[in-house]
Amino acid sequence: MTPATEAYDPSLFACMVLVPLVPLALAGLVLMNTGLGRTRSAAHSMLASMAAIAVAALVYCVLGFSWEGIAGGSAHTVAVAGRHWDWIATAPFCLRGLTFTSTRANLQVLLQVCAVGLAALIPLSAGADRWRISASCFSTALLAGWTYPLFAHWVWAGGWLAQLGSTDGLGRGFLDAGGASTIQVVGGLTALSIVWIIGPRRGKFAEDGIAPAIPGHNIVYVLFGSLLVLPGWIALNGAGAMLFAGATPSQTPLIAINTLLSAAAACLVALVITRFRFGKPDASLSANGWVSGLVASSAICASVSPLVAILAGLIAGGLVTAAVELLELRMGVDDPGGAISVHAVAGIWGLLAAGLFAGSERGQLTAQIVGVATLLGVILPLTYSLNWLLDRLRPQRTTREGERLGMDLHELGAGAYPEFMIHTDDFLQR
Repeated sequence: MTPATEAYDPSLFACMVLVPLVPLALAGLVLMNTGLGRTRSAAHSMLASMAAIAVAALVYCVLGFSWEGIAGGSAHTVAVAGRHWDWIATAPFCLRGLTFTSTRANLQVLLQVCAVGLAALIPLSAGADRWRISASCFSTALLAGWTYPLFAHWVWAGGWLAQLGSTDGLGRGFLDAGGASTIQVVGGLTALSIVWIIGPRRGKFAEDGIAPAIPGHNIVYVLFGSLLVLPGWIALNGAGAMLFAGATPSQTPLIAINTLLSAAAACLVALVITRFRFGKPDASLSANGWVSGLVASSAICASVSPLVAILAGLIAGGLVTAAVELLELRMGVDDPGGAISVHAVAGIWGLLAAGLFAGSERGQLTAQIVGVATLLGVILPLTYSLNWLLDRLRPQRTTREGERLGMDLHELGAGAYPEFMIHTDDFLQR
Protein backbone atom coordinates (compact mmCIF):
# COMPACT_ATOMS: atom_id res chain seq x y z
CA MET A 1 0.00 0.00 0.00
CA THR A 2 1.44 3.37 -0.95
CA PRO A 3 1.60 6.27 1.54
CA ALA A 4 -0.94 8.21 -0.50
CA THR A 5 -3.39 5.34 -0.35
CA GLU A 6 -2.74 4.59 3.31
CA ALA A 7 -3.46 8.20 4.23
CA TYR A 8 -7.12 7.57 3.38
CA ASP A 9 -7.39 4.46 5.55
CA PRO A 10 -10.27 5.20 7.97
CA SER A 11 -8.31 4.04 11.01
CA LEU A 12 -5.36 6.23 10.11
CA PHE A 13 -7.62 9.22 9.61
CA ALA A 14 -9.21 8.56 13.02
CA CYS A 15 -5.77 8.32 14.62
CA MET A 16 -4.73 11.63 13.05
CA VAL A 17 -7.68 13.17 14.92
CA LEU A 18 -7.08 11.36 18.20
CA VAL A 19 -3.30 11.49 18.66
CA PRO A 20 -3.10 15.33 18.95
CA LEU A 21 -5.48 15.07 21.93
CA VAL A 22 -3.22 12.72 23.90
CA PRO A 23 -1.09 15.58 25.36
CA LEU A 24 -4.16 16.55 27.41
CA ALA A 25 -3.47 13.44 29.49
CA LEU A 26 0.08 14.67 30.09
CA ALA A 27 -1.13 18.14 31.08
CA GLY A 28 -3.61 16.65 33.52
CA LEU A 29 -0.99 14.48 35.20
CA VAL A 30 1.37 17.45 35.49
CA LEU A 31 -1.32 19.42 37.33
CA MET A 32 -2.08 16.49 39.60
CA ASN A 33 1.58 15.93 40.44
CA THR A 34 2.03 19.61 41.24
CA GLY A 35 -1.09 19.87 43.37
CA LEU A 36 -0.21 16.79 45.39
CA GLY A 37 3.25 18.16 46.23
CA ARG A 38 4.26 20.92 48.62
CA THR A 39 3.81 24.62 48.01
CA ARG A 40 7.54 25.27 48.07
CA SER A 41 8.17 22.76 45.27
CA ALA A 42 5.31 23.67 42.91
CA ALA A 43 7.34 25.51 40.27
CA HIS A 44 10.02 22.83 40.42
CA SER A 45 7.40 20.15 39.79
CA MET A 46 6.07 21.96 36.71
CA LEU A 47 9.52 22.62 35.26
CA ALA A 48 10.71 19.08 35.98
CA SER A 49 7.63 17.78 34.16
CA MET A 50 8.34 19.92 31.11
CA ALA A 51 11.97 18.82 31.14
CA ALA A 52 11.01 15.15 31.46
CA ILE A 53 8.60 15.35 28.52
CA ALA A 54 11.25 17.10 26.43
CA VAL A 55 14.00 14.62 27.31
CA ALA A 56 11.70 11.67 26.70
CA ALA A 57 10.70 12.94 23.25
CA LEU A 58 14.27 13.62 22.15
CA VAL A 59 15.81 10.43 23.48
CA TYR A 60 13.01 8.25 22.16
CA CYS A 61 13.28 9.73 18.67
CA VAL A 62 17.09 9.48 18.62
CA LEU A 63 17.51 6.08 20.30
CA GLY A 64 14.34 4.55 21.69
CA PHE A 65 12.42 3.98 18.48
CA SER A 66 15.36 2.09 17.00
CA TRP A 67 15.05 -0.49 19.83
CA GLU A 68 11.25 -0.68 19.65
CA GLY A 69 10.62 -0.62 15.90
CA ILE A 70 7.32 -1.63 14.34
CA ALA A 71 5.59 -4.96 13.86
CA GLY A 72 7.07 -6.76 10.88
CA GLY A 73 10.29 -4.75 10.94
CA SER A 74 13.80 -6.14 11.32
CA ALA A 75 14.69 -7.42 14.77
CA HIS A 76 17.23 -9.43 16.73
CA THR A 77 16.09 -12.88 17.79
CA VAL A 78 17.51 -15.19 20.44
CA ALA A 79 17.43 -18.94 19.95
CA VAL A 80 16.42 -20.74 23.16
CA ALA A 81 15.32 -24.36 23.35
CA GLY A 82 15.10 -24.57 19.57
CA ARG A 83 12.85 -21.50 19.29
CA HIS A 84 13.58 -17.98 18.14
CA TRP A 85 12.45 -15.23 20.49
CA ASP A 86 12.00 -11.76 19.01
CA TRP A 87 13.94 -9.66 21.50
CA ILE A 88 14.71 -6.19 20.15
CA ALA A 89 14.29 -4.18 16.95
CA THR A 90 17.10 -3.04 14.65
CA ALA A 91 15.59 0.12 13.17
CA PRO A 92 17.95 3.00 12.21
CA PHE A 93 18.72 5.68 14.77
CA CYS A 94 17.23 9.20 14.61
CA LEU A 95 14.06 8.01 12.82
CA ARG A 96 15.98 7.49 9.60
CA GLY A 97 13.98 5.55 7.05
CA LEU A 98 10.62 7.06 7.94
CA THR A 99 8.87 9.03 5.19
CA PHE A 100 6.97 11.35 7.58
CA THR A 101 3.71 10.99 5.72
CA SER A 102 0.43 9.78 7.16
CA THR A 103 1.47 6.14 7.36
CA ARG A 104 0.84 3.75 10.22
CA ALA A 105 4.52 3.74 11.25
CA ASN A 106 4.67 7.52 11.51
CA LEU A 107 1.48 7.72 13.54
CA GLN A 108 2.85 5.04 15.84
CA VAL A 109 5.96 7.13 16.41
CA LEU A 110 3.90 10.23 17.15
CA LEU A 111 1.74 8.36 19.63
CA GLN A 112 4.79 6.79 21.25
CA VAL A 113 6.44 10.17 21.77
CA CYS A 114 3.39 11.19 23.82
CA ALA A 115 3.23 7.80 25.53
CA VAL A 116 6.84 7.78 26.69
CA GLY A 117 6.37 11.33 27.99
CA LEU A 118 3.38 10.11 29.97
CA ALA A 119 5.43 7.24 31.39
CA ALA A 120 8.17 9.71 32.40
CA LEU A 121 5.73 11.80 34.45
CA ILE A 122 4.80 8.90 36.72
CA PRO A 123 8.14 8.67 38.62
CA LEU A 124 8.13 12.46 39.06
CA SER A 125 4.99 12.14 41.16
CA ALA A 126 6.57 9.56 43.46
CA GLY A 127 9.83 11.51 43.81
CA ALA A 128 8.16 14.86 44.47
CA ASP A 129 9.75 17.39 46.88
CA ARG A 130 13.17 15.68 46.95
CA TRP A 131 14.25 14.51 43.47
CA ARG A 132 16.84 16.68 41.70
CA ILE A 133 15.71 18.00 38.34
CA SER A 134 18.97 16.96 36.68
CA ALA A 135 18.69 13.45 38.11
CA SER A 136 15.09 13.14 36.91
CA CYS A 137 16.22 14.12 33.41
CA PHE A 138 18.96 11.46 33.36
CA SER A 139 16.52 8.88 34.71
CA THR A 140 14.01 9.83 32.02
CA ALA A 141 16.70 9.35 29.37
CA LEU A 142 17.26 5.80 30.62
CA LEU A 143 13.51 5.15 30.58
CA ALA A 144 12.93 6.57 27.09
CA GLY A 145 16.13 5.25 25.58
CA TRP A 146 16.04 1.70 26.84
CA THR A 147 13.49 0.42 29.39
CA TYR A 148 10.30 1.66 27.72
CA PRO A 149 11.19 0.78 24.09
CA LEU A 150 12.47 -2.66 25.09
CA PHE A 151 9.20 -3.71 26.71
CA ALA A 152 7.12 -1.85 24.10
CA HIS A 153 8.84 -3.91 21.41
CA TRP A 154 7.86 -7.11 23.17
CA VAL A 155 4.21 -6.01 23.33
CA TRP A 156 3.46 -3.62 20.44
CA ALA A 157 6.09 -4.32 17.78
CA GLY A 158 5.78 -8.05 17.25
CA GLY A 159 8.06 -9.11 20.10
CA TRP A 160 7.94 -12.39 21.97
CA LEU A 161 5.07 -11.42 24.29
CA ALA A 162 2.89 -10.49 21.34
CA GLN A 163 3.76 -13.83 19.73
CA LEU A 164 2.66 -16.00 22.66
CA GLY A 165 -0.56 -16.76 20.82
CA SER A 166 1.04 -18.01 17.62
CA THR A 167 4.04 -19.72 19.21
CA ASP A 168 2.52 -21.16 22.39
CA GLY A 169 -1.20 -21.16 21.74
CA LEU A 170 -1.84 -18.68 24.57
CA GLY A 171 -4.93 -16.84 23.36
CA ARG A 172 -4.10 -13.90 21.11
CA GLY A 173 -0.77 -13.29 22.80
CA PHE A 174 -0.23 -10.64 25.44
CA LEU A 175 -3.00 -8.03 25.13
CA ASP A 176 -2.58 -4.34 25.90
CA ALA A 177 -4.47 -1.99 23.59
CA GLY A 178 -3.87 1.34 25.31
CA GLY A 179 -0.61 0.92 27.22
CA ALA A 180 -1.58 -0.39 30.67
CA SER A 181 1.71 -2.29 30.69
CA THR A 182 4.03 -0.36 28.39
CA ILE A 183 3.15 3.07 29.80
CA GLN A 184 1.48 2.67 33.18
CA VAL A 185 3.14 -0.32 34.81
CA VAL A 186 6.58 0.45 33.39
CA GLY A 187 6.23 4.02 34.68
CA GLY A 188 4.85 2.82 38.02
CA LEU A 189 7.66 0.32 38.58
CA THR A 190 10.20 3.01 37.74
CA ALA A 191 8.47 5.21 40.34
CA LEU A 192 8.82 2.41 42.90
CA SER A 193 12.52 2.11 42.08
CA ILE A 194 13.04 5.84 42.51
CA VAL A 195 11.29 5.87 45.89
CA TRP A 196 13.37 2.95 47.12
CA ILE A 197 16.57 4.69 46.03
CA ILE A 198 15.96 8.24 47.25
CA GLY A 199 13.96 7.35 50.36
CA PRO A 200 11.05 9.17 52.02
CA ARG A 201 10.69 12.88 52.59
CA ARG A 202 12.15 14.18 55.82
CA GLY A 203 9.64 13.90 58.63
CA LYS A 204 7.34 11.51 56.79
CA PHE A 205 8.05 8.53 59.05
CA ALA A 206 8.68 9.14 62.74
CA GLU A 207 10.84 6.87 64.86
CA ASP A 208 7.76 5.48 66.59
CA GLY A 209 6.40 4.32 63.23
CA ILE A 210 3.72 6.98 62.88
CA ALA A 211 3.41 8.45 59.37
CA PRO A 212 1.92 11.95 59.65
CA ALA A 213 -0.01 13.12 56.61
CA ILE A 214 1.69 15.66 54.35
CA PRO A 215 -1.26 16.88 52.29
CA GLY A 216 -0.94 18.26 48.81
CA HIS A 217 -0.91 22.04 48.59
CA ASN A 218 -3.64 22.56 45.96
CA ILE A 219 -6.48 20.06 45.67
CA VAL A 220 -8.10 22.18 42.95
CA TYR A 221 -5.11 21.45 40.70
CA VAL A 222 -5.53 17.77 41.49
CA LEU A 223 -9.23 17.62 40.71
CA PHE A 224 -9.00 19.74 37.58
CA GLY A 225 -6.04 17.68 36.40
CA SER A 226 -7.96 14.45 36.90
CA LEU A 227 -10.75 15.80 34.70
CA LEU A 228 -8.30 17.06 32.09
CA VAL A 229 -6.75 13.63 31.63
CA LEU A 230 -10.06 12.11 30.52
CA PRO A 231 -10.17 13.34 26.89
CA GLY A 232 -6.47 12.65 26.53
CA TRP A 233 -6.93 9.13 27.85
CA ILE A 234 -9.84 8.42 25.52
CA ALA A 235 -7.62 9.53 22.64
CA LEU A 236 -4.72 7.41 23.93
CA ASN A 237 -6.87 4.30 24.27
CA GLY A 238 -8.56 4.87 20.91
CA ALA A 239 -5.39 5.51 18.94
CA GLY A 240 -3.51 2.71 20.69
CA ALA A 241 -6.28 0.20 20.03
CA MET A 242 -6.34 1.06 16.32
CA LEU A 243 -2.58 1.24 15.81
CA PHE A 244 -1.54 -1.72 17.95
CA ALA A 245 -4.56 -3.94 18.57
CA GLY A 246 -6.39 -3.98 15.24
CA ALA A 247 -9.44 -2.01 16.38
CA THR A 248 -11.55 -0.18 13.80
CA PRO A 249 -12.88 3.39 13.86
CA SER A 250 -16.37 1.99 14.45
CA GLN A 251 -15.17 0.82 17.89
CA THR A 252 -14.28 4.36 18.98
CA PRO A 253 -17.60 4.92 20.80
CA LEU A 254 -17.14 1.66 22.71
CA ILE A 255 -13.57 2.60 23.64
CA ALA A 256 -14.66 6.05 24.83
CA ILE A 257 -17.58 4.81 26.92
CA ASN A 258 -15.52 2.00 28.47
CA THR A 259 -12.79 4.46 29.40
CA LEU A 260 -15.26 6.88 30.97
CA LEU A 261 -17.27 4.24 32.83
CA SER A 262 -14.19 2.60 34.29
CA ALA A 263 -12.94 5.96 35.60
CA ALA A 264 -16.36 6.88 36.98
CA ALA A 265 -16.77 3.58 38.81
CA ALA A 266 -13.28 3.74 40.31
CA CYS A 267 -13.77 7.32 41.48
CA LEU A 268 -17.06 6.56 43.22
CA VAL A 269 -15.64 3.49 44.93
CA ALA A 270 -12.70 5.50 46.27
CA LEU A 271 -15.09 8.24 47.41
CA VAL A 272 -17.36 5.78 49.25
CA ILE A 273 -14.49 3.87 50.84
CA THR A 274 -12.83 7.03 52.16
CA ARG A 275 -16.19 8.33 53.38
CA PHE A 276 -16.70 5.26 55.54
CA ARG A 277 -13.10 4.96 56.68
CA PHE A 278 -12.39 8.60 57.50
CA GLY A 279 -15.85 10.05 58.05
CA LYS A 280 -15.54 12.35 55.05
CA PRO A 281 -14.67 11.72 51.38
CA ASP A 282 -10.99 12.19 50.56
CA ALA A 283 -10.64 14.36 47.46
CA SER A 284 -7.09 13.32 46.55
CA LEU A 285 -7.82 9.60 46.86
CA SER A 286 -11.01 10.04 44.86
CA ALA A 287 -9.01 11.77 42.11
CA ASN A 288 -6.46 8.97 42.20
CA GLY A 289 -9.32 6.50 42.00
CA TRP A 290 -10.55 8.26 38.86
CA VAL A 291 -7.14 7.92 37.21
CA SER A 292 -6.79 4.31 38.35
CA GLY A 293 -9.97 3.53 36.45
CA LEU A 294 -8.48 5.11 33.35
CA VAL A 295 -5.32 3.06 33.82
CA ALA A 296 -7.25 -0.19 34.22
CA SER A 297 -9.33 0.58 31.13
CA SER A 298 -6.28 0.86 28.88
CA ALA A 299 -5.82 -2.89 28.53
CA ILE A 300 -9.49 -3.75 27.94
CA CYS A 301 -11.04 -0.66 26.37
CA ALA A 302 -11.67 -2.18 22.94
CA SER A 303 -12.51 -5.75 23.87
CA VAL A 304 -15.09 -5.79 26.70
CA SER A 305 -18.65 -4.64 27.27
CA PRO A 306 -19.45 -1.47 29.25
CA LEU A 307 -20.64 -3.61 32.16
CA VAL A 308 -17.24 -5.28 32.38
CA ALA A 309 -15.53 -1.89 32.18
CA ILE A 310 -17.59 -0.77 35.20
CA LEU A 311 -16.58 -3.90 37.10
CA ALA A 312 -12.92 -3.32 36.26
CA GLY A 313 -13.19 0.27 37.48
CA LEU A 314 -14.88 -0.76 40.72
CA ILE A 315 -12.08 -3.16 41.53
CA ALA A 316 -9.39 -0.64 40.47
CA GLY A 317 -10.78 2.02 42.80
CA GLY A 318 -10.81 -0.38 45.73
CA LEU A 319 -7.32 -1.64 44.99
CA VAL A 320 -5.84 1.85 44.85
CA THR A 321 -7.25 2.97 48.20
CA ALA A 322 -5.92 -0.22 49.80
CA ALA A 323 -2.55 -0.04 48.03
CA VAL A 324 -1.90 3.57 49.08
CA GLU A 325 -2.37 2.61 52.72
CA LEU A 326 -0.41 -0.62 52.42
CA LEU A 327 2.59 0.99 50.76
CA GLU A 328 2.73 3.92 53.16
CA LEU A 329 1.83 2.41 56.53
CA ARG A 330 3.03 -1.16 56.13
CA MET A 331 5.95 -0.90 53.72
CA GLY A 332 7.29 2.59 54.49
CA VAL A 333 7.02 3.80 50.90
CA ASP A 334 6.60 7.57 50.63
CA ASP A 335 4.75 8.22 47.37
CA PRO A 336 3.26 11.74 47.56
CA GLY A 337 1.07 11.36 44.48
CA GLY A 338 0.11 7.71 44.89
CA ALA A 339 1.72 7.00 41.51
CA ILE A 340 2.79 3.45 42.34
CA SER A 341 -0.71 2.47 43.42
CA VAL A 342 -2.49 4.30 40.60
CA HIS A 343 -0.28 3.26 37.71
CA ALA A 344 1.48 0.03 38.69
CA VAL A 345 -1.19 -1.66 40.82
CA ALA A 346 -4.20 -0.59 38.74
CA GLY A 347 -2.26 -1.28 35.54
CA ILE A 348 -1.50 -4.84 36.63
CA TRP A 349 -5.15 -5.36 37.50
CA GLY A 350 -6.18 -4.09 34.06
CA LEU A 351 -3.81 -6.55 32.39
CA LEU A 352 -5.22 -9.45 34.38
CA ALA A 353 -8.75 -8.24 33.63
CA ALA A 354 -7.92 -8.51 29.93
CA GLY A 355 -7.16 -12.19 30.47
CA LEU A 356 -10.34 -12.73 32.45
CA PHE A 357 -12.83 -10.79 30.34
CA ALA A 358 -11.34 -9.74 26.98
CA GLY A 359 -11.75 -13.00 25.12
CA SER A 360 -12.69 -16.63 25.35
CA GLU A 361 -9.50 -17.92 23.71
CA ARG A 362 -7.77 -20.66 25.61
CA GLY A 363 -4.70 -19.53 27.49
CA GLN A 364 -5.39 -15.79 27.35
CA LEU A 365 -5.14 -15.36 31.10
CA THR A 366 -1.88 -17.30 31.08
CA ALA A 367 -0.48 -14.93 28.44
CA GLN A 368 -1.42 -11.98 30.61
CA ILE A 369 0.18 -13.57 33.67
CA VAL A 370 3.37 -14.14 31.68
CA GLY A 371 3.40 -10.45 30.76
CA VAL A 372 2.86 -9.34 34.35
CA ALA A 373 5.59 -11.73 35.55
CA THR A 374 7.93 -10.22 32.95
CA LEU A 375 7.18 -6.73 34.24
CA LEU A 376 7.89 -7.72 37.84
CA GLY A 377 10.75 -10.13 37.16
CA VAL A 378 12.60 -8.32 34.38
CA ILE A 379 11.53 -4.69 34.04
CA LEU A 380 11.50 -3.88 37.79
CA PRO A 381 15.04 -5.20 38.40
CA LEU A 382 16.20 -3.53 35.17
CA THR A 383 14.84 -0.08 35.96
CA TYR A 384 15.99 -0.32 39.58
CA SER A 385 19.52 -1.31 38.55
CA LEU A 386 19.81 1.50 36.01
CA ASN A 387 18.65 4.12 38.50
CA TRP A 388 20.80 2.65 41.27
CA LEU A 389 23.87 3.02 39.04
CA LEU A 390 22.81 6.55 38.21
CA ASP A 391 22.53 7.32 41.92
CA ARG A 392 26.04 6.00 42.49
CA LEU A 393 27.42 8.36 39.85
CA ARG A 394 25.55 11.37 41.22
CA PRO A 395 23.09 11.29 44.14
CA GLN A 396 19.55 11.67 42.87
CA ARG A 397 18.17 13.13 46.08
CA THR A 398 18.56 16.77 46.98
CA THR A 399 20.51 17.85 50.05
CA ARG A 400 18.98 18.14 53.50
CA GLU A 401 19.14 21.92 53.28
CA GLY A 402 17.59 21.87 49.83
CA GLU A 403 14.63 19.88 51.05
CA ARG A 404 14.19 22.21 54.03
CA LEU A 405 14.19 25.30 51.84
CA GLY A 406 12.06 23.68 49.17
CA MET A 407 12.98 22.64 45.66
CA ASP A 408 11.79 25.96 44.21
CA LEU A 409 14.26 28.10 46.13
CA HIS A 410 17.05 25.52 46.21
CA GLU A 411 17.11 24.61 42.51
CA LEU A 412 15.26 27.47 40.79
CA GLY A 413 16.07 30.39 43.04
CA ALA A 414 12.46 31.57 43.33
CA GLY A 415 9.19 30.26 44.68
CA ALA A 416 5.99 29.56 42.80
CA TYR A 417 3.95 31.90 45.03
CA PRO A 418 6.25 34.82 45.94
CA GLU A 419 3.41 37.08 47.15
CA PHE A 420 2.04 34.58 49.65
CA MET A 421 3.40 33.37 52.95
CA ILE A 422 4.49 29.76 52.62
CA HIS A 423 3.61 27.76 55.72
CA THR A 424 6.56 25.79 57.03
CA ASP A 425 6.36 22.23 58.27
CA ASP A 426 9.24 22.39 60.72
CA PHE A 427 7.12 20.35 63.11
CA LEU A 428 7.67 17.43 60.75
CA GLN A 429 11.44 17.80 60.59
CA ARG A 430 13.60 15.40 62.51
